[in-house]
Amino acid sequence: MKNLIIASTSTVHGGTYLDYLLPTLSKLYEKTDTIVFIPYARPGGVSHDGYTEAAQKAFQKIGKQLKGIHEFEDPIKAIRDARGIFTGGGNTFLLVSQLYKNNLMPTLREVLFDGTPYLGTSAGSNICGLTMQTTNDMPIIYPPSFKTLGMIPFNINPHYLDPDPSSKHMGETRETRINEFHQFNNVPVVGLREGSWLQVEGDRISLCGEHTARVFESDKEPREMQPGEFRLE
Repeated sequence: MKNLIIASTSTVHGGTYLDYLLPTLSKLYEKTDTIVFIPYARPGGVSHDGYTEAAQKAFQKIGKQLKGIHEFEDPIKAIRDARGIFTGGGNTFLLVSQLYKNNLMPTLREVLFDGTPYLGTSAGSNICGLTMQTTNDMPIIYPPSFKTLGMIPFNINPHYLDPDPSSKHMGETRETRINEFHQFNNVPVVGLREGSWLQVEGDRISLCGEHTARVFESDKEPREMQPGEFRLE
């Protein structure tokens, strides 16, 4: 049975890394003390070791140990044996490219469907959708495929921003970009605002946090989803 936390961000404004999620993560990872960390998204170009070390500081607060996937001689076996997995944020193109390069996408999908507890933030949440095509990231590298894990029957747009009516910026809004996506795709898209996350338990999906989510479906007006059990129309 799937057991996932799909979070918009690792850090909310004014907070520290993962602090707003720590009570939820204590419960998610209650049956393990060691979590396999996937640092492939490398925010800001940080090294795998540097990213793992930074993330470890947050998990120490709940008595958990992280071990980076890059530290294992056999990363596929590491994923199969893991009792908890965390994929951090950064660049989704890089993350997906590395997952395919190391042949981890099918194994990761298999163990998550079997119930291995999983946390994704930002890019790590993008890969839970059907494809990565609604990421906000620059295409700094070309992955073999845009297809991702398909843990949920829609795509994620993390860090979703509402249009600012007072802004003089003339560029496209996030909503405009998602509408462009729907000119060529019919996959639903959920815009997750900062501090929000989806909790997936088997086939049940719940929107958690204080904010609503913005739901986009092809040929329909966008709508707001209230916190609680999540359903597409």
